[in-house]
Amino acid sequence: MLRIGLTGGIASGKSTVCGLFAARGIEIIDADDIAREVVGPGQQALEEIVEQFGPEILDREGNLDRRALRTIVFSQPDRRKDLEDILHPRIRDLMWHRADQANGDYCILAIPLLVEGGLHRQVDRVLVIDVSVDTQRARLRARDGVTEVEVEATLAAQASRETRLQAADDVIDNNGPLDALEPQVEALHSRYTALAAAEPLEQEGQP
Repeated sequence: MLRIGLTGGIASGKSTVCGLFAARGIEIIDADDIAREVVGPGQQALEEIVEQFGPEILDREGNLDRRALRTIVFSQPDRRKDLEDILHPRIRDLMWHRADQANGDYCILAIPLLVEGGLHRQVDRVLVIDVSVDTQRARLRARDGVTEVEVEATLAAQASRETRLQAADDVIDNNGPLDALEPQVEALHSRYTALAAAEPLEQEGQP
């Protein structure tokens, strides 16, 4: 099973691209979905987060209030590592487990912090969804209604555009209109299918 690590900055269009691959029958293993799963009611991770950050990060139903937690982390950047130490090992283990169970020629592991966490070294290829920083800012404001301070804090918490591109094996340009994505995804789907069918020593990047 060829493992493609898909990443990109916030508001770069990762979910849209994943949807196009899924429409071609490719299994998508999404770190954000798994992150929500591991902090569900009754999960050990949620209990540990409450111990670290206090009961105010829960809503009235006892679920994680993501906005409240995000506000704490952004206002106290040193607390980010506390949160990552709780979440990242659980998310990583569950993602690899599901990749092992996946069917098909290849699978997509959608990981926003693929490069920041060093996980780009554990996949076969890195696919970066690339947009300009100005585009990210505009989309964040329109999508999430966040303040300028929150926008800049979010961008600062991620790898730079240049760092992601340096780690990329493949790039999808999402600075243009939505219909420009389809041919790029189709070309990569054909490429990945061919790579997955090749003998291991014939795959790109192999000696």
